[in-house]
Amino acid sequence: MTVHQLPLSGITVVSLEQAVAAPYATRQLADLGARVIKVERPGEGDFARRYDTTVHGHSSYFVWLNRSKESLTLDLKDSRGMEILHQLLDDADVFVQNLAPGAADRLGLGVGALTDRYPRLIPCTISGYGTSGPWADRKSYDLLVQCQTGLVSLTGTADETARVGISVADIAAGMYAYTGILTALYTRATTGRTHPVEVSLFEALAEWMGQPANYTRYGGSQPARLGTQHATIAPYGAFPTADGKQVLFSIQNEREWAVLCADFLGQPALTNDPRFATGSDRVAHRDDINAIVAERCARSDAEEVLKDLEEIGIACAGVNDVAAFLDHPVLAARERWREVAVPGATVQALLPPADLAGIPARMDPVPAVGEHTDAILTGLGHSPDDIRALRADAVI
Repeated sequence: MTVHQLPLSGITVVSLEQAVAAPYATRQLADLGARVIKVERPGEGDFARRYDTTVHGHSSYFVWLNRSKESLTLDLKDSRGMEILHQLLDDADVFVQNLAPGAADRLGLGVGALTDRYPRLIPCTISGYGTSGPWADRKSYDLLVQCQTGLVSLTGTADETARVGISVADIAAGMYAYTGILTALYTRATTGRTHPVEVSLFEALAEWMGQPANYTRYGGSQPARLGTQHATIAPYGAFPTADGKQVLFSIQNEREWAVLCADFLGQPALTNDPRFATGSDRVAHRDDINAIVAERCARSDAEEVLKDLEEIGIACAGVNDVAAFLDHPVLAARERWREVAVPGATVQALLPPADLAGIPARMDPVPAVGEHTDAILTGLGHSPDDIRALRADAVI
């Protein structure tokens, strides 16, 4: 199947994007066949290109977030660069930006100016704390938002907080921007009306904080910080095994608790112990339960513990490092890895998680800085002489 047969073929997205959130949103649109034109600074490009050099000299972030896009370099402080951007917007369906607070307005690319000039265009703004309110002018990044939403206070052990090990605020914002854009495209197609999309990192991650927010507001205190243990379920967590590994499992209901006591712990009488009568009782006596479970797990190697738990229907897993995840049998058996080209090499990349039956995912190359500049400008009607002059003046 060619890109022209993918669900978003015919949709053009122009993106002034950087870092993680906006590139994640637009990459998912590209996965479905949208033409995504990534506008970058001449010479240096998206600063995420230089976060690290671990992937054949390229940034692990950039390689993950930017496949299947076209890279166009433009100096938007030069009127000729801005004119080219507006040529692109004349025929674009979506405009995405996650520039610093106020930067889009200073460039004349605020939502009001865009919707007045391009009635069919769907502008999408991704910000740190929203475009209004007391923090509209604050810069932000992922860990700041993890701290501001209270997520860091829930992550780690009783003695020490910890950041979540991936960019969850950026990813959340990118996901909501992606779904918001899809909704706006659907609405435009069915009603003719266009609706700008706005997402902030803070409000995206705030949505993910719904359960601890309810627990804290109505329970009087926030969930405890317990490492792999769970604040409101017990037993739940990772337990050491005889071979020095760890096995994680949890008990979700009374049936599972009874099965665990009888068939794994070998102590069916525990189901009648008043300390463990209900889920709340088990949480209150977490240390007692953990000691019993830990003693049982310590008698067997991890493989045996996993086998015993699986045989009695208790969901469980070993605690993998990233290398083990890369070799996970589920990913291998389901053929989730694909080769994607990067400048000078190829890399392994995971297919998008949402499979659409009969529609293969688009997994096109990751672009070099400005790789498609000449082709895009030629398509806009610029002559080779025009392009040489723009390059000589560092406009592209």
